Amino acid sequence: MNRLKEKYIKEVRDKLQQELALKNKLAVPKLSKIVISVGLGEAKDNHSVLDKVKVYIKALVGQTPITTYAKKSIATFKVTKGQSIGVMVTLRGDRMYAFLDKLTNIVLPKVRDFRGISEKSFDNNGNLNIGLKEQTIFPEVDYKTIDKTRGMAVTITTTARNKDTGKKLLEYLGMPFKA
Repeated sequence: MNRLKEKYIKEVRDKLQQELALKNKLAVPKLSKIVISVGLGEAKDNHSVLDKVKVYIKALVGQTPITTYAKKSIATFKVTKGQSIGVMVTLRGDRMYAFLDKLTNIVLPKVRDFRGISEKSFDNNGNLNIGLKEQTIFPEVDYKTIDKTRGMAVTITTTARNKDTGKKLLEYLGMPFKA
């Protein structure tokens, strides 16, 4: 069992249940999924970019990402409906906990001038959205294979009903927030 998942089951769940005054253990907020997505505007001209990004995303999370396609045509961006414009991967279960553990303990401390995650990153349902500017902060990414630094969006979805309970859950799991 993953270290972070074990921590949630043994410590965090009971602490949250007492703090939120919940009678049922199943009502306690928990992580449901983590979605990692990379938007690639240059993929409309160069399809080999998709393959390169898929390789390093697979190295990061241990799961093959899927290609995302444009839902409608936008003339200003020269994008047509059905054109491939990015990749994404959805993590659940042990891979989700392993990625969150790596994100909080290895990756975020390596970010330059990192002072913690802002509370503005939460939506009203207790889900956290983080934007990372470059993929080179992950230990699995080899610097020699990268042609260009690309950012990625990480969305951590919880079963919390509001911002405060979602923040408490992630705080107890070790997510660094601004003081």
